[in-house]
Amino acid sequence: MGLLIKNAVIVNADKVLEKPQDILCEQGKIAQIAPGIAAGGHQVIDAAGKKVLPGLIDIHTHLRQPGREDKETIETGSRAAVKGGFTSIMCMPNTNPVIDNAMVVEFIIREANRVGLCNVYPIGALTKGQKDEELTDMAELKAAGCLAFSDDGKSVLNSRLFRLAMEYAKMLDVLIIEHCQDPLLTAGGVMNEGVVSTRIGLKGDPGIAETVTVARDIEIARYLDTRVHLAHMSLKRSCELIRFAKSQGIKVTAEACPHHFVLTDEACSSFDTSTKVNPPLRSQEDVEAIKQAIADGTIDCIVTDHAPHTKEDKEVGFDGAPFGLIGLETSLALTITELVLPGIISLTQMVDRMSTAPARLVGLTNKGAIKQGYDADITIINTDKEWSVTREGFVSKSKNSPFIGRRLKGMVEYTVRGGKIVYQP
Repeated sequence: MGLLIKNAVIVNADKVLEKPQDILCEQGKIAQIAPGIAAGGHQVIDAAGKKVLPGLIDIHTHLRQPGREDKETIETGSRAAVKGGFTSIMCMPNTNPVIDNAMVVEFIIREANRVGLCNVYPIGALTKGQKDEELTDMAELKAAGCLAFSDDGKSVLNSRLFRLAMEYAKMLDVLIIEHCQDPLLTAGGVMNEGVVSTRIGLKGDPGIAETVTVARDIEIARYLDTRVHLAHMSLKRSCELIRFAKSQGIKVTAEACPHHFVLTDEACSSFDTSTKVNPPLRSQEDVEAIKQAIADGTIDCIVTDHAPHTKEDKEVGFDGAPFGLIGLETSLALTITELVLPGIISLTQMVDRMSTAPARLVGLTNKGAIKQGYDADITIINTDKEWSVTREGFVSKSKNSPFIGRRLKGMVEYTVRGGKIVYQP
């Protein structure tokens, strides 16, 4: 028995099929797209009045397992993902132990398969133990299942080592995702350096800590004629550097998170530690620049940087709290509310930034579109449905979100992975 989605208004990155179609999913694939497919013995979803998208893909999450299962597990993170409409997620390597060997990669894939909710792809560490001293065996990690490499949580400061990593990545045809932040410049800053940090008395993290690393990575990519992907961009100046690099044919791509196009550093005035993120929330000018960069394609994809922390970890003074907020369950609605409904981007652009482009960047060739023969990973949404973000509503193990209490539009009605319903409210 397959799954039949009736009356589907399909939204792909290239166009919206305004005339409703039926989508038949069999054996994990999209078997047929046509009007009036007979129900037969198939399970049926009526998608009338909804929008049907290719399953969302997040190439930047933190699942904490192994090592910090008190914050999140592969199972609870997967539940949060499918509730947010994500059928595929990629998890960063700053676990304990670090994802720097095949055994850890195989454990994560095995656990994700046991859970059976969404596709989980581990991101391998660039350097052993994320110590910025010696490269990992990238070929071994790729063979084990890693589609990309990063030392996220910290930059690779050793420029020679980073060059070597990019050369190996070019040979292996895998993506390097760089955390752009020079810790010698951040120097213990806990929020954006500026008027607000001065007023409320918190140590500032200057924007140049991000932009000098962005500039370095672009120059290395230009010199080697290879690609690099810049994580969680937060600044107008970073967008300017990336835009110019792309105009020169340099193979740079970039991502941004909803909190960086929704919130400003003024949010830190509440001293709510859920607003303490890395890179920090920036100025209104930066927020507007990130929105524009998403709209014009300077920023290729929207990610969550889902970073769960326990209540005990976050309920301390702002200086002592860890960086990070959860985002898998709010990302889609924030994007619809803040970008799509105001007309900054279209639904097709949203699909590109949240599904098609991420799939292309990491080589998921049968995902990111609703087409015959593609994987039956599908997200069905109601763009008009309004809901409130509540602490109790999160299925993530952690609740560290600055959006609690906010009213948003855009509700996931069904998440389908491999032709099976893995989430419905």
